[in-house]
Amino acid sequence: MTGDPKSIPFGASPDLLPPRRLPWLYFGAAHLFLALAVAVVAVDPRSVAGFYYHPRMLAVVHLVTLGWISLSILGALYIVSPLALRAPLPAGRGDTWAWASSVVGVSGIVSHFWIDELSGMAYSALLVIAGFVWVGARVVRSLWAAPVQTAVKAHVVLAFANVTLAALFGLTAGIDKLGSLDILPGDSLRHALAHAHLAGIGWATMMAVGIGYRLFPMVLPAAMPTGAPIVASAVLLEAGALGLFVGLASGVGALVTASAGATLAGLGVFMSQVIWMQRHSRPAPPARPVPEFGSLHALLAVVYLGLSAGCGLVLSIASPSVTMLRLATVYGVFALLGFLGQLIVGMETRLLPLHAWYWAFADSGWRGPVPSPHQMPSRGAQRGAFLGWLVGVPGLAGGFYAESIPLIAASATALLVGVMLSAANGFVVARHAFRRTPAVIPVQSGADAPSASPSVDS
Repeated sequence: MTGDPKSIPFGASPDLLPPRRLPWLYFGAAHLFLALAVAVVAVDPRSVAGFYYHPRMLAVVHLVTLGWISLSILGALYIVSPLALRAPLPAGRGDTWAWASSVVGVSGIVSHFWIDELSGMAYSALLVIAGFVWVGARVVRSLWAAPVQTAVKAHVVLAFANVTLAALFGLTAGIDKLGSLDILPGDSLRHALAHAHLAGIGWATMMAVGIGYRLFPMVLPAAMPTGAPIVASAVLLEAGALGLFVGLASGVGALVTASAGATLAGLGVFMSQVIWMQRHSRPAPPARPVPEFGSLHALLAVVYLGLSAGCGLVLSIASPSVTMLRLATVYGVFALLGFLGQLIVGMETRLLPLHAWYWAFADSGWRGPVPSPHQMPSRGAQRGAFLGWLVGVPGLAGGFYAESIPLIAASATALLVGVMLSAANGFVVARHAFRRTPAVIPVQSGADAPSASPSVDS
């Protein structure tokens, strides 16, 4: 293997090298926020039980949505953009400031929700918006000339537009709730639901679907989907997200129902493409371990996507009742933790070793050999993390629905163990990204021999 860029395998080019430190800063902060969220639920489940619209539940929800999901997405984009979207995204001083602004802002929003002090929350939201806008502008600019499908680019661009709108609306709703200004018509609960659905569907789900069209084929592995279905999912998800936002904010039930249908149709298109990928699978490399936990997390996330979509459809057409209030909490658990949260775990299970491999390979002078991405993780930590998520998510949903405090506490504890083991595995992988002296590769032969390059499915 030589240092000539033309001889570097699978496009591992210095021009497309992701930032070394910044993704780990984002994922590290995200793990801390998620661990704090589930620890709060495990230690004091009564503080978040009952009707979901109260300050402490909102604090925990924002730890998950902003702290875990959103920061993980931003960190992943610094890896996905150059490696999967072929859009270089080097990190400068402004990117580090954007990370710091986002982390401080999320901390401020959560802490002020916890103490029910909305004025401080509004100032913190400005820091989060600044961080998101910075990263969004950089990603969109880099993506403009990237050699990927326009429809995939549309998902990413729309996602950033939606999260900006959701953040500005949330900030406006917070100012309105202070009572000093009468800005928004309607009640606070409607505003919160509109904000949540625009962020959850228009931002996180839109981004997950768009990036999923590029990452799922790499994870499974499978052929890359193309054509009209990718366009259809972008159009349907955007129509659904905006329609739910307007319908929930204004209280127009017919618009909510129609928009829920559009959202389900968009998700259905995406799931049909996942099935298509599975039917057009490609052989996994010999070095890939079995079971492969990234794929398991991703497939479970798709299952929870279907469950949350079903719950959302029921909630959009059913009359309000105590049962529906309980189902709404289950819907939130399935959507935020089961689908989006677990999809991120599956994503990082594959992305972080790939990131570490690229930097280990770069530190070798682009000559290698370096450990395969499949050799870097801790199998024990991955197995424990998967079991924690496997037990914790349905347990939390069942506990909230049955209002069983012991089940909520036990399930949150299981999930906390899973989160901590996932973080420990990340630490193990990170050592390869920051080890400036190439690791010694044991001499092996046959199918178990490590490769100097990442496997095709990576």
